[in-house]
Amino acid sequence: SILHVRRLAFARSKAFETNDRERTRQFESVRGKESPAMSEASTQLSPHGTDAISNLDALFVAEMGSKVDDTAPAVSAKEVRKSYVHQGRVLEVLKGIDLEIGRGEMLAIVGPSGAGKSTLLHCIGTLDLPSSGTLAIRGFETTHLSSQKLAKLRNVMIGFVFQFHHLLPEFTAIENVFMPGLIHGIAREKLEPRAKELLAEVGLADRGTHRPGELSGGEQQRVALARALMLRPKLLLADEPTGNLDSKTSEQMHNLFFEINRTHGTTIVVVTHNPSLAEQMPRVVGLRDGRVETDRRTSASLDASS
Repeated sequence: SILHVRRLAFARSKAFETNDRERTRQFESVRGKESPAMSEASTQLSPHGTDAISNLDALFVAEMGSKVDDTAPAVSAKEVRKSYVHQGRVLEVLKGIDLEIGRGEMLAIVGPSGAGKSTLLHCIGTLDLPSSGTLAIRGFETTHLSSQKLAKLRNVMIGFVFQFHHLLPEFTAIENVFMPGLIHGIAREKLEPRAKELLAEVGLADRGTHRPGELSGGEQQRVALARALMLRPKLLLADEPTGNLDSKTSEQMHNLFFEINRTHGTTIVVVTHNPSLAEQMPRVVGLRDGRVETDRRTSASLDASS
């Protein structure tokens, strides 16, 4: 009966509310606590014991057991190949990529579907490993690192923005932004000021207490961008970041990338099918059939240097 359906719908909605409250309660129970290691590191590495995010770099280098090469490029790929086995057949996606990206550079990767753009981006971001060849991030050779050290490099040095925002729906915008720091065991009170600063930087200073479902698509993507910048990554990788946005909102996202590069000197690599965004980038690399077909400087690069 209709009454039975309404009662069932009401019961389900209450169950979802209870589950949501329980997940939030669990978050509350840990988000204010700082891990002993991070607390000790904050005290030892920072004069004031408060800049825990900056201390992540020092902790990372200490754990890697090697010195930082200040002359190394942001990305250095040499003869990178990537293949997959599908139904007993070998599918070669990347067929010998040679690519160097300087620190602070902005770069667009373009090409037809199936050219290997996303696969290359995933290899650069250590989400996947090359089948052969070498790939280094700021001098750290990723193909020789353990999975544990790869995860640390990825979490500290690289920020990601994808076509879908992947925000956690039960948490507010500001909580989503500082979530990477929370995962590292940094206390909320040390994260919240930077999260607020980043939301203001992407034009969402007044939306910090809103959940993703209360934000527009463009606002959700800007929160995802702020989250990617939370731990001050040296390299920002974006895979079709405006693919789900209208032209006006896409333009706003494009402008944010350029502003971030100018303000922070962040190296930014964007995979895109958007010709307008690509031509605004100082450098455009074109892939075809798993190889670099073109690598050119655009008029934007000439304008910037003049």
